Amino acid sequence: MNLGFRLGEGTGAACAMYLVRSAADMYTKMATFADAGVSASMD
Repeated sequence: MNLGFRLGEGTGAACAMYLVRSAADMYTKMATFADAGVSASMD
């Protein structure tokens, strides 16, 4: 991911950790089809 930062490694690392943590939270806390009450059939 190239965000075009020119401020040094620390700024990029801080943003990257936030993005990684957010992605992990979305993955682990996302509802399953069964939890959301969605049927498997598309008929």
